[in-house]
Order: sequence, then C-alpha cells, then structure tokens
Amino acid sequence: MFKRTHIASAVVMAFTCQFAFAQEEAPNTPENSADEMEVIQVSGIRGSLNKALDEKRASVQIVDAIVAEDIGKFPDNNVVEALQRVTGVQTTGRGAGEVSQVSIRGLTDVNTTVNGRAIFTGAGRDVSLQDIPASLLSGVTVYKTRSADQIERGIAGAIDIKTHRPFNFEGEKVVLAARAIYSDQPDEVDPNISALLSNRWEIDGVGEVGALVNISYAETHYRDDTMTAGAAFPFFTDKPQFNYSPYSRVPNEFWPQGTESGLPTASGSTLDVNGEPTEYLLARDAIFGTSFTGLRKRPAASVSLQWAPVDTLEITAEGFYTGYENESQNAMWFSNTFENGNGNIDTPIVFDGTNVIKEKQAIGAGGFQSGDFSYGKTDSYLYALGAQWQASDYLTINTEVVYQDSEYETDFFAMRFDRVATGLDVDFNDKDGVPGISFWDDPNTAVNEADMAAIANWNAGTVYDNGGGNAGDALTFTFDAEYLIGGTYFDKVKFGGRYEKRTAQEYTRAQDAIIRDENGMPIITSVASLIEQIAAAGGAGDGSGIVFQVDDYFDGRADVFDSFVTADGGYMLDNGSAVRSVYGMEAEDVYKTFDIEENSYALYATTNFFITEDISGEFGLRYVSYEQDMDFVAEVGGMNSNVFEESSANADTDALLPSLVLNWNITDDLVGRVAYTETLRMPNFADLNALQYWFDPLTEGATYGTGNGGNPDLKPTESKNYDVSLEWYFADTSSLYAAYFKREIEGLVVAGRKQVVREGDDGVTRPYVLSAPVNASNGELSGLEVGLVYFPEALPEYLNGLGVQASFTMLDSSQDTPEFNQLGEISGYVDSQMAGVSDESYSIVGIYERDAFDMRLSYVWRSEFYTGNEAAIFANPLQFWNRPEQSLDFQFSYNVNEDFVVTFDATNILDDVYQSHYGENNDTLFNFGNGIYSRTFALGARYSF
Repeated sequence: MFKRTHIASAVVMAFTCQFAFAQEEAPNTPENSADEMEVIQVSGIRGSLNKALDEKRASVQIVDAIVAEDIGKFPDNNVVEALQRVTGVQTTGRGAGEVSQVSIRGLTDVNTTVNGRAIFTGAGRDVSLQDIPASLLSGVTVYKTRSADQIERGIAGAIDIKTHRPFNFEGEKVVLAARAIYSDQPDEVDPNISALLSNRWEIDGVGEVGALVNISYAETHYRDDTMTAGAAFPFFTDKPQFNYSPYSRVPNEFWPQGTESGLPTASGSTLDVNGEPTEYLLARDAIFGTSFTGLRKRPAASVSLQWAPVDTLEITAEGFYTGYENESQNAMWFSNTFENGNGNIDTPIVFDGTNVIKEKQAIGAGGFQSGDFSYGKTDSYLYALGAQWQASDYLTINTEVVYQDSEYETDFFAMRFDRVATGLDVDFNDKDGVPGISFWDDPNTAVNEADMAAIANWNAGTVYDNGGGNAGDALTFTFDAEYLIGGTYFDKVKFGGRYEKRTAQEYTRAQDAIIRDENGMPIITSVASLIEQIAAAGGAGDGSGIVFQVDDYFDGRADVFDSFVTADGGYMLDNGSAVRSVYGMEAEDVYKTFDIEENSYALYATTNFFITEDISGEFGLRYVSYEQDMDFVAEVGGMNSNVFEESSANADTDALLPSLVLNWNITDDLVGRVAYTETLRMPNFADLNALQYWFDPLTEGATYGTGNGGNPDLKPTESKNYDVSLEWYFADTSSLYAAYFKREIEGLVVAGRKQVVREGDDGVTRPYVLSAPVNASNGELSGLEVGLVYFPEALPEYLNGLGVQASFTMLDSSQDTPEFNQLGEISGYVDSQMAGVSDESYSIVGIYERDAFDMRLSYVWRSEFYTGNEAAIFANPLQFWNRPEQSLDFQFSYNVNEDFVVTFDATNILDDVYQSHYGENNDTLFNFGNGIYSRTFALGARYSF
C-alpha cells in the first residue's frame, strides 16, 4: 500500500508529493527516502543548508537548492535576491529598489515553475521572479540538467519554486511576520508583512483533509539616480582645404557607422576624404541623467487544500496569486554638447595619446528636461486541481489540470521642457567614469541659466500620451505515471504527456503633440504660461502641480547641479483631459497589436537503470510540438495617423529531445554525475510581433533615425548540454562539489539591421536603421563551478556554530555575431561574448549560529560583462559592457523564545556606483552609464505557534 508519511516542517519540500511531476528518489532506495528523511530534526541556517545538501545528493539531476531556515523565514525580499547564494547563479539588473534578473551559469533563459507548474506574467513565457515574495517559499530548486519528464524550455536551466502545503506540517501551524524596511535614497520606511495559517484533520468517513493559506504584502519606495555620457561622432580637425569649419562633424559618407570596435582612437588617426587622409577627433553627442522614483506594491497569496480519502489517494486543489502595482516618475535632463545645433565643437582637450575628447565647451547647445510617469498593474492567477493515486504497489499515477490568467496594463504620460543654453563646460569622464557638466550664466538676462531648477529657463515641449498592456492565459493538462519494475538493471519507468493551449495578446495606444495656434503653427510657450493654460483648462489647483523638482541629485557624487525641474507625469496622468486640451489632443483607445494562440504537446518516457550496485542513471526521450496562429495590427503612416494594417502568420515546430544522466556512488561520501541533455528556447511572443516602431533622432544634426520591430518567422533556439560533476559530502552538514559544463547553442536570436528610407513623424525624409530579431547566430558556453558548505566540528565552544558557504564560477563564452549591410544581408561575422556572461563570479557567506541567534554576512562579486549593443549609427564601439559588480548584505536573527524571533538585515552595504561603458576594457575613453541605488536596513519580527 502507498505509505503516506506525516512529514515534519523540517523535511525538504522536494521529497513531498508533487502532483504535476513525481520527484526523483534517492538512488537504490526509492521506497525508503521519505522515511529516512523524516528523522532529520534541524533548524536555523545550518539546518537549511543541510536540507539543501540532502536534496542535491538525492536528486538524479545536477541541482542546487535553498531551503527556508524556518517557516516564513527567508532573509530576502524576493526569489531573485534569495538565489544570489546558489552556486553558478548570477543576479543583475539592480534598480527600483531590488535585483530583478537571474542567470544560471551566465545565461538568462531560465524556465520558471511553481510546484512544477510552468507560470508566466502577461504575454511573457516566464514569471517575473521578483514578483514572488520570499515569505511564500519553503524552498527553491535550481535544475542545471533536465530530465525528459520536465518542461523542455530554458537553455540556462530551470528554477522550481516550492510553496507550503498543509500535509507538510504535523498539525496546526500559524506564522505571522512583519518587517519595516528603510531605503536611504528615497528616505522612506516600507512594510513587508506575511501570514501563514495551516491545519489538518482526520474526519471519520472522509479521511484526512488539510487547508493552508499563505498571504504576503510588500511596499517599496525607490529612487535611482543615473548620469550618462552619450555616443560619439567624428569631427574634422582644422582642414579648411575641404571647406569645412574647424572641428565640424564628419559627414556620414566618409566613415563607417556602428562597427564592433568603433573608429580608431590613436592620436593622428585619419579618414579618407576625397582621396586625402584627414585627421579627426571623437566627441560625445550629449550628456544626460535621470532621477527615477516610485512606489511599488506587491500583494501575493497561496492557498492549498489537500484531501486523502484513503491511503492510496491524495487530491490537491491550489490557487496562487501574485499582484504588482507600480507608479514611477522618471525625471530626465538631456543636453547636447554640439555648438549652435550645427554639429560644430569648440577647442577640446583629449585623453593623452588619443583623438578622444575628454573636455570641451559648447555655445548655444540645445537641451531638454523630460518628466515621464508610468503606471503599471499586473494580476496573475493560477488554479490547479490534481491527484496522486497509488494504483498498486508498483504503479503511481499523477494527473493535473491547471488554468492561469495574467493581465498587465500600463498608462504613460510624458512632457519635455526645452531650451537652448548660452554655453556649457563638460568633462565626459570627470571622476572614474562619472561625467561632469556646468552651464554658463548669461549676464544679459535676469534669469540664472545655470539654475536647472528655474522654471523661467524652460519652454513647454512635446507631450507624449501612451498606454496599453498585454495579457495571456493557459489551460494545461498533465498526465504522469511511474511503474516500479524492480529488475536487475531497470528499476522503474516513467511516462506521460502534457498539453497546453496558450494565448497572448498585446495592446497599445500612442500619440504626441506640441502646442500650436489656430492655424496649426507651433507656438513657443514658456512653462510659466503652460501652468496658467493647464489651470484654465480645468487642471487641479493653479496648474503648478505640473512641475516636478528633483533635489540632492546624484547624492553629491558628481560635478553637476544639485536640483532640476521636469514635468510631473503623475499630475498629467491625473489631469489628462486638461493637458490634452492645451495640446489639441483627444483621448485615444488602445488597439490590439498582436493576438497569438499557441497549442503545444509533449510526450515523454524515462527509465531508471543500474549498471552496477553503485552506478545508476536515467535515460529519457521527450517529443514536443508547437503550433502558433498569429494575427498582427500595425499603425502605418506615423504615430498619429490612425491608419492600420492587418496581417497574419502561422508557425510550427517539433523536436525530439533526449536526456541521459549517469550517477556513480564512488564511495559512501563521493558522488559523480555525467549528463547529456537537449533543451530549447521558444521565441518570446513579443519578438514575433511584426509591428514596427520608428524614432526620429534626438541628437541635433543626426542624419539617421532608428526603428525596431518583431519577426514572425523566428524559430526556437536549441541547445546541446554536457555536464560532469563531482560531489564530496565529507561531513553531515558539509560538502565540496565541482562541475564542468558546456552548452552548444544554435539559432540564437540577435538584432538584425537594415536601412530603410522613410518620412519621419517630424516630416523629414531620412534613412532609419531598423532593428528586428533574427535567428542568425550560434554560440558556445562552457565553464567550471565550485561550491563549498563547511561547518568545522573541532572548534572551541565559543566558535561552535561558525561556518562558511562559498561558490566560484568561471565561464568562457563565444558567439558569432553577424554584421549586416544596408539591405539587411549578413556581410560577415564578428566573434564576441554572450550577453550577460561574466568570466568569473563568486559568493562567500560567513555564518555564525548559536542557540539564541544566528547571523550571516554575504558578499557577491562578478567580473565585467557584455550586455548588448548600441544603435548602429555612432563612431564608438558598438557593444555595451558593465563594470564588475559587487554586493554586501547582512542578516541577523535572535530567538526571544521558541515562538518569537526578531530580525535585522541590511542590503547593498557598499553603496557602489554601478557603471557601464562602450567596448570591452574601454571604460576610460568610452565610459557610458553610472547609477546609484538604495541601501536598505530592515527590522522585523516573526511569531509562530
């Protein structure tokens, strides 16, 4: 008979019943694994690491795991932050009060599941992991290899998030937790609260039932300040024989735009101009910065009902909800660094030995301030009904039906304030990558032009009124069966299938306008006059709410003004009818840009086998098929044309994906694994959209615009994966492990480019560089990762409980990146690294745990990494690179008694400036972005009984 064990709260969730997929048991003892695990009674940091090691050791696949130290206790805000301590996992995308992006072994294509179920946000293929609060988790498993019984997507790997269920507790369980989190940049204190209520009952004639509710709510105020040096153009030195003014910009026909290495930077470098070698200098086109502020709210809930009418049957009904609501103001200032709008520059200072300008002046440089306000809201629901039936001593059947629905909506309002400055001084690399700028004061005017916060300096510019959203739903049915053979060489077989009907839609609206007179002619309107007009049109108050002021800009870390003003996008959104009235616009409805229906099927079979008593493994095959019906709508003739064109497309793909894992118990403490698997990445729905967007140039004198769009002909990216690992469990709570891995990837999606001549929204006909995704690249990623969990046992009493958790990952990536001619044809290939891949990264966690308290100091570091490409219209190197990144976090908890715990934690303690640049190892000549983000300090308490 099927033995249903009452698993205590300390037991790893991976060993409980999973209804979408049966979990793998420990080699050689599948029927006893749960019983053996039940006797482990551990808690705290050391206990959680011990449970994670047990899960790693027992898995057939190569995995790493993190487990909650106690119920409701993860020392992190969300899943992404919790994953920073996992070997081979890198996190980036710090901003808006959190870390938002995760990669496994350098790749960001990660398949995310919750309790084994694929989950997504809106029209995406994956969930926004940062939307899942850590307070809902019991553990997270990172799969670095894949069995054929798991969803095939995700070249990087898979992350399975485990929530709590009532049968994981022996009886009643209640946990209440609250944290107050202070962020220093916005100078705000935010709440993070959660509650878990669970119980189980034996009812005569009904069987055993359990119910659990786990809810969470968090708010985050955030502020990120950035400062950026713009892209580069070449300028002639004094060459009057070519009839050019001193230091005038080189026409496009004399130099190649958007190359991987950029134009040569050695002093005296020349360009061929009408057969004559002509020297040039490289100067930046602009300098700009932002202050990004906002408030984000995240409610979440997990509900689980379990019923075991008999010992051989368990039925589970679950619901999972994540919500997201965000309002943000992006206050941006932008200044051209060319003179008088004609593309000339004044006498510059160059970096020694180069032709790259470090400092210069500009007279009559145009600039603008932009106030962009965005409101976004997401609601995602998942409902599941499943059963596990022990049909006989040998056969177990799992089946489940899942429905999920996710909708995202957004509204956006922005306005530019414009002016032409009398003059400016700029240093493009003033402080180790941070630029500096100061504006001149015109003695002939009553207004101090250097005061960027003076309303009198600014005129009302273009207004942008956009909105939209996306949505998706899915109906999924899974069937899995496991049959215990018990033979000499084959232990069990598993087989099953998965069907999913998925839909994805996207909606948008967009319009812009300037203030015009009754004849349609542009009017120069001061911001002071705009305020009066907004009030007269019915805007709230006296209309002055349309002005937003930033103070303490960049925290005094740059030679730049302290304050500046922009439009207040939140006021504009709340008073949209008044703003539209002043600008002669009317409210628009959204229209659907794409509507995609995808039907997918999967069939799989696996078998567990034994070659000898100590060598075992799993072999499997998974067949998958995807069919897509796609409808698109594009607005043609410009943003405000209201002329639409419809199109449609169909696509299908299928693949047979093998998997093989060999496990060798070399000794009682040493385990070796070898794996070969194949996975694929389906194109993002948004990348399939045939709609094209066009953007007129921002830079004065620029002769190129840009455009981007999708490609309905995209194919899946496929990967062949090789893994070898060695794991040494040299003590009960200590382990040393290493893995070598290789990924051979075909059909990588990169941005294809071609030149299109068209009329812009400003009425000017010019060439535009259109970028659209294409399967035009192959790549290879290989690497070595090493992990250690170590708690010394022969320590003095006062050091007992001291431990370390450390990991190191070394990566080597290559990608044949195509170059395109003006027709969009591939003209050649350039070898480059894969985006987001650091060559080295490591983390080290110092742990000290005693009876009443525990603490953890975590340090994470990663080397510089390539992040993507600039628009191919400039003279600087094409690639963006991030400087090395590091983070130091601290957590402390004190057990007042068995039920009550108080906590303190701090994040981003080092408070670094996060920086990027053009080109590898090129951060001095071509520094780019600089960002500063919040440190957080939190006090919390947790009560459980």
